[in-house]
Amino acid sequence: MSQLNSSLPAWGAVAAHAQDLAKMHLRDLCASDPKRWQHFHVEHDGWLLDISRQRITPQTLTLLLDLANAVDLPARMAAMFRGDPINSTEQRAVLHAALRSDFAGGADIQNEVKASREKLAAFVSAVRGGKKVGVTGKRFKHVVNIGIGGSDLGPLLVCDALRHEWSGDLTPHFVSNVDRTQLEDLTRSIDPAETLVIVCSKTFITQETQANANAARAWIVGVLGEKAPANHFVAVSTNSQAMDKFGIAADHRFTMWDWVGGRYSVWSAVGLIAELVIGTDRFVEFLNGASDIDRHFTTTPFQKNLPVLMGLIGVWNRTFLALPTLAVLPYDQRLARLPAYLQQLEMESNGKSVSLNGQHVNFATAPIVWGEPGSNAQHSFFQMLHQGTLTQALDFIAPLLSSWGGTEAQDLALQNCFAQSQAFAYGHTLPDVEAEMRKAGVSAAEITRIGPHRVHEGNRPNSLLMYPRTTARTLGQLLALYEHNVFVQGCVWGINSFDQFGVELGKKLAAGIDMSGAKPPQGIGAAGLASLINYVATHRQNRDQ
Repeated sequence: MSQLNSSLPAWGAVAAHAQDLAKMHLRDLCASDPKRWQHFHVEHDGWLLDISRQRITPQTLTLLLDLANAVDLPARMAAMFRGDPINSTEQRAVLHAALRSDFAGGADIQNEVKASREKLAAFVSAVRGGKKVGVTGKRFKHVVNIGIGGSDLGPLLVCDALRHEWSGDLTPHFVSNVDRTQLEDLTRSIDPAETLVIVCSKTFITQETQANANAARAWIVGVLGEKAPANHFVAVSTNSQAMDKFGIAADHRFTMWDWVGGRYSVWSAVGLIAELVIGTDRFVEFLNGASDIDRHFTTTPFQKNLPVLMGLIGVWNRTFLALPTLAVLPYDQRLARLPAYLQQLEMESNGKSVSLNGQHVNFATAPIVWGEPGSNAQHSFFQMLHQGTLTQALDFIAPLLSSWGGTEAQDLALQNCFAQSQAFAYGHTLPDVEAEMRKAGVSAAEITRIGPHRVHEGNRPNSLLMYPRTTARTLGQLLALYEHNVFVQGCVWGINSFDQFGVELGKKLAAGIDMSGAKPPQGIGAAGLASLINYVATHRQNRDQ
């Protein structure tokens, strides 16, 4: 059995270097290098990656790049874009890049993608042009996407982020939660005769999606009749038999491939709701933005390669500096859903503790990813980030220009973004606090009493990612940057970033639980589970009385 990546000499060199830097503060690193910003920023096509407030030195980057080569990152990248089955546990290729870049995968794959794109574009044109209408003849005004995980988070983010580019008088809605509250709330406010429903489920048997799809079908049929599903439902699936039974028309079916994971699927027909809302031209711009990053990733030397540097910094912070979380802080309300999207992308991909060769790893892998738009976060959890006992890594993300066109408010957002980034990195020492308070005329006694409460330790490493403005193209670039960042980290850790067995056990156990109590639970913990089921039945009965 081959060794873990942590046994490589290059890994040991990075670990030893991390020990040497352990007592260094970002204030010291900044003071020792007046040209630190020049040394630690990279630009590409209007994008800026500023890593000058990371706990690194030039030697750190050299050692991390050595590690990337030691784990054969170039070969792994080439294998992915060729279409080799790098998802080794499931023996599948990983070719989401083929959905937007014609140099990924072979000719057969590209022909399939082209045919799918043409079918999607034709469908979108027919709906937006009023040629495809509901069973009563009314044009569609509402599009409801029913999916979960990547079939929800990706298209929801794109629609939210590009709200200023909506056109065609179509409003998107999203239903994912199995408790049905989203659907029930929605059906009270929209007309089924003007509603198109997209069911995104590769197997068409995903429990949560199927339950919501069946409920939506009952709503449509209850108002418009049994023939309505052929007009009002679309499916993104591979299960022809299930689609036949549901009543999905042949020209309302769009394919999925086993070489595209759910969290990487927004570039495919899973993104149909976004394409309907923003139009095919804009959606193609979204794809082209991602393709630009694919080419940058595969052709740019690692020293200037944005996703490679992002990934290596992520490994440095999580594994070698032992920082448990990554706070994602966009300073653009359009990107409010980005942290949730990245939670799945990063934690479902790299939340693994077993290496590619089946060994348990002896180092930390994926961080806990979380966050909110920075402006709001400053008035909520930033207190803990600045002065709490937990030190974490942070990603600041901001456009140069606001999507609505103004600059005054965007300048205020950038002022706050830059200030917070500085404060997290360099902090505010007790001597700084005392000098500031003396200048303000505060008494010595009061300085002694209050001073320690105003100290900011700093040394919270953070990156700043800036881009021109939030458009379809830059959104595609942003998502592709983080996709490849995740890939780089998985390669360094030597884990499979493309399976997700961790999500399956709970689903399997849920399928075996009979809430009626007719089939008693079996196995470990059965008695406690039976008691819970009985508790629900008893208290529901009491509530009904």
